[in-house]
Amino acid sequence: MKLLLFTLALLGSVASAQEYLEISANPGGAGGGKKIVLVAGDEEYRTEESMPMLAKILAKKHGFNCIVLFSTDEKAGYIDPNNQKNIRGTEMLADADLLIIGTRFRQLPDASLAHFAKFLNSGKPVIGFRTATHAFTGSAKTGDFKWGEFGLKILGEKWVSHHGSHKKEGTRSIVVEANSQNEILRGVGEIFCTTDVYGAPDVKPESDTILLRGAVTETLDPKSKNVAGAKNEPMQPIAWLHNYTSPDGSAKGRSFCTTMGASLDYTDENLRRLIVNAVYSLLKLPVPAKADVALIDPFKPTAFGFIKDAGYFKQRNLKPGDFATGSSPSMGMPDDKGKQVSAKKPEEVKAPHQPSVEPVAATSARPQAVAPPSKGEHIVLIGNGLAERDTWYSRIETELQLRYPDRELFFRNMGHVGDTPGFRPH
Repeated sequence: MKLLLFTLALLGSVASAQEYLEISANPGGAGGGKKIVLVAGDEEYRTEESMPMLAKILAKKHGFNCIVLFSTDEKAGYIDPNNQKNIRGTEMLADADLLIIGTRFRQLPDASLAHFAKFLNSGKPVIGFRTATHAFTGSAKTGDFKWGEFGLKILGEKWVSHHGSHKKEGTRSIVVEANSQNEILRGVGEIFCTTDVYGAPDVKPESDTILLRGAVTETLDPKSKNVAGAKNEPMQPIAWLHNYTSPDGSAKGRSFCTTMGASLDYTDENLRRLIVNAVYSLLKLPVPAKADVALIDPFKPTAFGFIKDAGYFKQRNLKPGDFATGSSPSMGMPDDKGKQVSAKKPEEVKAPHQPSVEPVAATSARPQAVAPPSKGEHIVLIGNGLAERDTWYSRIETELQLRYPDRELFFRNMGHVGDTPGFRPH
């Protein structure tokens, strides 16, 4: 029997000093380990829930290495979608193959924007959804490129209007017949969203490939009829491809944008498949006949809406690592009585053995020279509470069985609370 030592890194999800979330690729997937950076950060549509969910599907079902960045509090590091001025980990774009962005009116420092500029100046592909048309705001510039024009220049549209009645009228996708055979629509059925249709007057068939238009519906019921009259004559574009010129003018790139995409919208598997197909297409990989978009973890999205309670996100105290594989928290909303909905203890309440301060972040990555398991290998988990906990949750075993499905691995858990090898073994 071969004895392997495990660290949390082998869980397949890593929160690097709690700055960002890393979901490692399932070996053998069609993505071939290509790197995707997903950027969350909006006040209303809960991208802090949807981006980790999409990252897990892309990593575990399709073989892409995924990094999820969040808007966070500068000092405490908890996820704060209302903080427009801080997204940690933008340097991860340096070797990324694809960017997926869903931010809203961010005002990032020049050092962070420089990483976005370098990525775009390479002409690499971009996917934007919902508020990505107004991903940034303010007067920030990199060279002559104004970040407030990111949506229009990179995705093909800026923030214009709620074309449908917000929170009253929904969106039903209508395929544009001329582009019905586009590979991004492969296996994608009708999509219904409770978010309304955005106005998109700058998206033109002469310059963009419009894949879907949005029918405004009478209500938020998927069975509701399309609104009669001017709102649907013509219907607004809701999904399209756009060719962009890089900020420094040196390169051309390709982007895909959809104005659908609240966290709640992604309960529709066809919207998830639309995004996954766009990833394959933009990376010039064969698009599956019907991409597997089954959820990796339970997904209970929060209804969209602004959270104006300044203390709510601190009280929730969600960190990037809380969204790792095997966990899928919902941000939730303050309840009607002004109390705060929380599945976590307030930051001020310390659990036993919890450090009084966050550990100092590592300055470099430690090599992980662990060979993959051999076929039929026997693996033993030895430790105390952390190892024993896996007898109930089986996250380590599940992760490795999913990652190496053809290895026929055998597991034994010998973890026991209080065990300290060499000190008080039982």
